[in-house]
Amino acid sequence: MQFLQLGDSGPAVAEVRSRLISLGFLHDDDDITEASSEFDSALDTAIRGFQQQRGLLVDGIVGKATHRALQEAGYRLGARILAYHVTAPQYGDDVAALQTRLQDLGFYTDLIDGFFGPGTHTALSSYQRESGLNVDGICGPSTLRALEMLGARVTGGSPHAILAEEVVRQSGPKLRNKRIIIDPGLGGRNSGVIVPGPRGPISEAEILWDLANRIEGRMGATGMETFLSRPRNKCPSVVERAEMANDLNADLMISLQCGHSESSVAHGVATFHYGVPNGSESTIGAVLAGFLQREIAARTGLLDCRSHGRTWDVLRLTRMPTVQIDIGYITNGNDASLLADPKMRDVVAEAILVAVKRLYLLGKDDQPTGTFTFAELLAHELAVEGRREK
Repeated sequence: MQFLQLGDSGPAVAEVRSRLISLGFLHDDDDITEASSEFDSALDTAIRGFQQQRGLLVDGIVGKATHRALQEAGYRLGARILAYHVTAPQYGDDVAALQTRLQDLGFYTDLIDGFFGPGTHTALSSYQRESGLNVDGICGPSTLRALEMLGARVTGGSPHAILAEEVVRQSGPKLRNKRIIIDPGLGGRNSGVIVPGPRGPISEAEILWDLANRIEGRMGATGMETFLSRPRNKCPSVVERAEMANDLNADLMISLQCGHSESSVAHGVATFHYGVPNGSESTIGAVLAGFLQREIAARTGLLDCRSHGRTWDVLRLTRMPTVQIDIGYITNGNDASLLADPKMRDVVAEAILVAVKRLYLLGKDDQPTGTFTFAELLAHELAVEGRREK
């Protein structure tokens, strides 16, 4: 699809304007008929407000993610039949409303992400079975009427958050056998930006690939099972990366990216987890993102751009807690110099490993941010192993 932004015009712009009016982000005005196909400042402001509400990048541009979100926001529960389709998956606010209803009734314990996947199908089928309905995993008129007649059974917090925290607690503080997906961005012919380095020019893709391997080596030394989301010469889609992580039943996924900006002034490190502003979020993802953010910022001197909830596909299509790290702006001279330095990539790799360890420590035997070393971490692993053998 084409990208739409301030100054554009045409039927596609008129469609976006109409959708924003129906969603309440713009007021319908009979006097703007001629301007309805113009991407003006009012539409730009409305798009930014919509992006902010949906956990998208707030740039005023209607790209693929924003266009998809506009479509999903237009669905209301009951307006269409909902079912699990492998080849044509359903997304939308109506799916999120169904998931919320099933969660209130105690049947759904996954993330409320607006994706009708296997978890939603299983939960809906369980509800139908208990309610004496035809068990087909399809939300049609009869199932919807039955759902509307029942009150909530679950109160006092998100079942997904409670279960996710319990999974981490039960897995224990040791890193051994934890299964981690490391997802270096780009790959294949998509090499990204080329920057100068201490050993000559290096591409953005090579920086991310090298960092992923340094992380993999350190995690492997602790006994963790690590997998790279792609071969060196391939660039799979986000959907393919998520499917690979789900098939491996990983405990965590860490996606590595470089930040980009039209302004060379933009700099710093930021982390992202699944989360909708004032809505559902991955609790463990948010905790891990916070640890990663603090450790990397403390050890590298990169500007702390904080952690944020987003609804990007890499975050919502994975069944395990997933965090994306924008490890610095490749478009900023200082950040690019740091990223191109192998010694700094060692520092970042250690920071990431320590952050993962902090997640599983759950606040026990912890040390101040930026001070826990790789050697101390390995010693802790051996000490835990020794206590268990006794």
